[in-house]
Parts: sequence; structure tokens; C-alpha cells
Amino acid sequence: MSSNTVSLDKTRNRKYIRDTFPVLEMSCAACAVSVESALKSATGVKDASVNFANQSAWVEYDTEIAKPLDLQNAVRSIGYDLVVDVEDPQAVKEEARRRYYEEIKHRTIWSLILATPVVIIGMFLMRMPYANYVSMMLAAPVVFYFGRFFFINAWKQARFGKANMDTLVALSTGIAFLFSTFNTFFPEFWHARGVEAHVYFEAAAVVIAFISLGKLLEEKAKSNTSASIRKLMGLQPKTVSVIVDGVEQERTISAVKVGDIIIVRPGDKIAVDGMVTSGSSFVDESMISGEPLPVEKKADEKVFAGTVNQKGSFQFEAQKVGGDTILAHIIKMVQEAQGSKAPVQRLVDKIAGIFVPVVMGISVATFVIWMLFGGDNAFTHALLTSVTVLVIACPCALGLATPTAIMVGVGKGAENNILIKDAESLELAHKVNAIILDKTGTITEGKPVVTDLTWNLRKGQESALLQRILYSLEALSEHPLAEAVVSWSKEEGATRVKLDRFGSITGRGVEAAFNGEQYFVGNKRLMDDNHIKVSTQITELVTGLQARAKTVVYFFNRNDLLAVIGIADRIKGTSAMAIKTLQEKGIDVYMLTGDNEQTAKAIAKQAGLKQYTAEVLPSDKAAFVKRLQQEGKVVAMVGDGINDSQALAQADVSIAMGKGSDIAMDVAKMTLITSDLQSIPKALNLSTKTVICIRQNLFWAFIYNVIGIPMAAGILYPLNGFLLDPMIAGAAMALSSVSVVANSLRLRYANI
Repeated sequence: MSSNTVSLDKTRNRKYIRDTFPVLEMSCAACAVSVESALKSATGVKDASVNFANQSAWVEYDTEIAKPLDLQNAVRSIGYDLVVDVEDPQAVKEEARRRYYEEIKHRTIWSLILATPVVIIGMFLMRMPYANYVSMMLAAPVVFYFGRFFFINAWKQARFGKANMDTLVALSTGIAFLFSTFNTFFPEFWHARGVEAHVYFEAAAVVIAFISLGKLLEEKAKSNTSASIRKLMGLQPKTVSVIVDGVEQERTISAVKVGDIIIVRPGDKIAVDGMVTSGSSFVDESMISGEPLPVEKKADEKVFAGTVNQKGSFQFEAQKVGGDTILAHIIKMVQEAQGSKAPVQRLVDKIAGIFVPVVMGISVATFVIWMLFGGDNAFTHALLTSVTVLVIACPCALGLATPTAIMVGVGKGAENNILIKDAESLELAHKVNAIILDKTGTITEGKPVVTDLTWNLRKGQESALLQRILYSLEALSEHPLAEAVVSWSKEEGATRVKLDRFGSITGRGVEAAFNGEQYFVGNKRLMDDNHIKVSTQITELVTGLQARAKTVVYFFNRNDLLAVIGIADRIKGTSAMAIKTLQEKGIDVYMLTGDNEQTAKAIAKQAGLKQYTAEVLPSDKAAFVKRLQQEGKVVAMVGDGINDSQALAQADVSIAMGKGSDIAMDVAKMTLITSDLQSIPKALNLSTKTVICIRQNLFWAFIYNVIGIPMAAGILYPLNGFLLDPMIAGAAMALSSVSVVANSLRLRYANI
């Protein structure tokens, strides 16, 4: 079974678990409503939701009362199936979908082969000898063998007082075939009444053939909407090489345990998350970071599942396996998002649930009205129109309108490094008119770096040696800013010297001795404590650095200031452009930071922001979000830290940076894998295009039924004698579903 989420109902002290299961054998939106109803009514189930397009269901249930097998039995009792207790449910679903596709393909081909001569006879050779008998013999296997699934499913639904699209198809084709059979064997019944004994074998056969063709095209299209999941799953290898007692063994990915030592050779995909123990290489991590350049990996550095090793070879210790890897979390997020329902879909589900009974009522009413007012051919017209109403009023297009667009939209987001957790955020994002950005790690890199280093040397002092001493001092320091100096020194190619003594001065910096001389690295207070005087030129330099939001570190000996170092959390290269793009869309952009006013002002200026607030606490951020919401704004919060999680939870649309904390990503409804703010305008554009697609789909689904059902009932007959043929109705119904899915698939090629 799939990954799950545990929650606790404090009022009843019950432990609930939320699982996602593949659902098999659903053929329409009304089927999904039936399965959802069965799951919700099962004992111990708190809530459930079924997605027809995704062929999956999530269920929140009490583990002490309900078990997965109980859920499976509840679904099986109404003629469907739930995949539980298997190692790879997604693979089972894909295999079931493949078999279903092959089955539909087989019956569609044969239905078309047999229906074609029936149509030819019905349209052009009606007077040939034994025409009705030949048509009946050709149509019978189409209706009752290749179309038997419609009758089987309709019977299963009827046993529980339910109806779905299969009910409509079974009733319409069954009645048409039986009526035509009666007319074939007993034509004199009608001749005696002065009425032609019409047969509709071609309508019954073609309806089955066209609906099967529609389902075939629909299945093929729906499988394309899941392409992003299959691509992500394909990033993980099936087997790995593990070292056991010094011997290399090949294991399946499911058998890998935490602590196993895994060998990675050139070109291999990394199977699980872990830490390099020996060897080194460059690894392509673009699927995680979005960065095209491979990253060097050596001992004590992390590697992630799904990334690809380049030319080197190394061994690493497995630390996160199975559903705990970053790749597994990405896959789970995409799956859950594709399976979640947009608010508009909940309304559509209610409509689909009552649609079939309403259509059956319309069909009966049509029959009665024609019988009362149909004149000489009342019964024939009554039967023909009621059958046509049943055929044309398929709710498939309605049921597919929203979920297919959501599935494609979520997949499109994943391809652009935007992970969308649920459909609601995707539907709502296009309405955002206020965006709040955290500073550190969101607008900025989130990692301090050396931006300026100015030497202040007297004659005879060598900067190369002093740089090595500075490197050595900072390499032993535990201060967070020391890492920036160490990284800079490495990039400059400096090497360390062996210090005679080293010590840390709390709240000030560090000091050390080398070749009998004492050196210091620290803040101004440490320099003042040692009575180091600086020139006016240096004072102006420091003032300029601080005005640009840079932290100043001083390197000096007992007598002189040797260097002034400017360290800053640099603004990301794309932040200013992304903020400008958002502002051009008419969106108000705010920056909130816990940093001081001077730093906040400098960063805001660099980023092109006019609205910012400094020195805010986590609760202040959430209050700021609430205040904007009270002003009527739809607010998006973008952050990366634990301190942002409260505001993320409060916001209408919450967006986490992929390199941020796990808590931020858990709370947020969207995650930007690349941590690039340029992805925010993309996410908003994707939302706009997805919502437009949903509206287009719903328009065509509704307008089709609004126009089609009255025409099928014969509303035009009194005006011009037009009656819609059931055969044409079947073709139109099939094409409506295909057109909705095809329109959704256009999103895959949209430019965001």
C-alpha cells in the first residue's frame, strides 16, 4: 500500500491513518461517486475521496476499527476493486490499466468490424433479402459479448440501487436490440396497424462500438496525463549493488535497509538517500536542484535517490530508503496532488451523482409524452427518442472536465520544478494579488559569503601568508560566518598553516599565535578591546559595507588592522527580475524578515521592493498574512524556514523553497524545487491556464448535454421533423469525452 499520513482525533482519542489506494474497473464519473459513497459508509472511515481521472482513492480511517481489506470488500461489494497490501500498488494499477486498455482495444476493433456492415445494411441495403436477420446476427455479439461489460456493471449497480453510465448504455442498446428483434420476427404486428416495422440493430451496435472507441481514446489520453509520475518513478533503479561482509551482492531496491553500503559506478542512478563513505565523483542533481552542472561528491557528503552519477565511482551508506527518500516524497506529493479535488470538482461530483437518475427520468418522461402525443407512430418515436436520450446523456465528459486538467497541470508543474500538493492551491493561485516573501533563503541565497576583502598592509607584509593565517583561524572557528571565509579561502587556493595556539573569545571572535605573533579575527568590539586604531578611509569603507547590508569582520594583529572583510547573504540572481514580473502583474509584493532595519532596507532596495517589514517574529508574519486577508486580498506566502511555517499555514496559497526546512515543505501547498523565485510567476501562470482549461472543459461538457438531450428527446420534430439517430448520439457522446481530455492535454505544451 502507498505511503500514509497519521493524525489524531483528540476529541475521541482515535488514531486515524490516511492511505491512497488505486481503484480498478471504474468506467465513468458516476462510478467514482459510487466508490466514494461505499468507502465513506464503511465502518471506521472518517473521510474518503475518489478521483476518476487518476483512478485512485484516498481514505482516512480508524486503524483500530477498519483494515485495508475491509475497505477493499466494501468497494468489491458494488462491483469495483481496491488495490491493497501489495509492495508496489502503482505498478499494479499501471498493469491493470494496461490490461484494461488491451481489453478495450480488442473489443473496440471487433465491435467496429461487426458494426460496419450493420450500418451499411441499415442505411443502404434495407430491402435486401433477410436484411434484418443478417443485421441481428452481426449486432448480437457486439451488444451481448463485446458490450457485455456494460450489462454486467449496470446489474451490479442496480443491486445496490445505483446507476451510472453503464446503466444508460445497457438500457439504450438492450431496449433497441430487443425492440428490433421483436420487429424482425413479428413485423405483421406493426403492419396490421399501418406502421412500418423499423429495426435499430445498427444503432445498438454502433453505440457500443463508438462508446468503446471513446473509452479507448480516453484511456490512452488519461495514461498520458500520468506521464510525469512514470518519469519520476523511472529515476529510481530496480536493483543495487550492496557490500555485505566484504562481498558485493545485487539486491532489489525494496530490500535495501538503512546502514547498507551501496556501490555506485559511472552512469548509475543513485537508488536511495545516503552519505558518501569512500570514493568521489560528480553527480547530476538537476532533478532535485534544477541546476545543470554536476555536483562534486566526496566523503561525508549527501547523495539523493534519482540523481545520476557521472564518471567517478564511490560507496555510500543508505540513510533514507523506500518512502523516506526525497524522490519518494516528490512522487507522493505529485500523486496526491493529481488525486486531490479542486473545489469546483466537488460540485461536479454532486452533479454526476444525480445526473444518471435524472437522465433516466427524462428518458421515461420522453417516452410517455411521445406515447400520448406522438400520433400514428407514437410507440416507435417514443422508443427511439427515449433510447437516444439515454445514449447521448453520458456524464463522462462532465466527470473528466476538472480532474484531467488538474492532473496535466500538476504534471506540468513537476516538469518545471514546481511541486503542487493539492488541486485547491492550483485552482486558487491565479487569484493571488498579494505575495509575502521571507528574506533569508527566499530572496537571498540563505548562505553568507565573502563579498569584499580589503587588505590594509604596511610595507613588507605579505598578503599571501596572511591569507593562509586567516584561513587557518577561521577553519577552527565555530562561528557561522567563519564558514564563509573558509569557503572563500578555498576558492582562492589558499592552504592552511599550523598555528601555535588557538582560542575562542565569546561574543568577540577568535585569536591564535603563529611564529610568535598574535592574530585576531572578530567584530569591532574585539578590535576596540585591543585598542586598534583605524584610518578615516577604513571607517568610510566600513560604513559603506554596512549600508549595503554587509556584516563586517576585522582581521588584525597586536598592532595593526590587516584586513576588512565584508560578508553578506547575497540576493539571488533572479530575485529582482521575479519580483518585477510579479509587480507588473499588479501583485503587491512584501518582504518580511527578522533581520534588522538597515539590512532589510538594503536588501529591499536591491530586490526592487518598496514594502518591507524588519525585525518580525514568526507570529508577526502570520498576523501580517491575516491582516492582508482581512483587507480582502488573496495572499500567497513564500518561505523556507521553520519560522515561516505559521504564516505558510495561514496563507491562502503557501509556497516553500525546496532547499528549506522539512516543516516548511510539509505545511506549504506548493514547493519550488529550484528555490528560484522565477518559478512563482510560472506557478501563477500555470494556475491561470489550468483554470481556463477547466472552465472550457465544463462549458463544453454542460453545453453538450444542454443542447443534446432536448434534441434527443425530439424537441425539433414538431418544427422540421428532425429526430436524432441513436447511432449519431453515440458518436457524439464518445467524442465529447475525447474532446475534453484532448483539451486538457494541451496544457502539456502550454508556455508558462
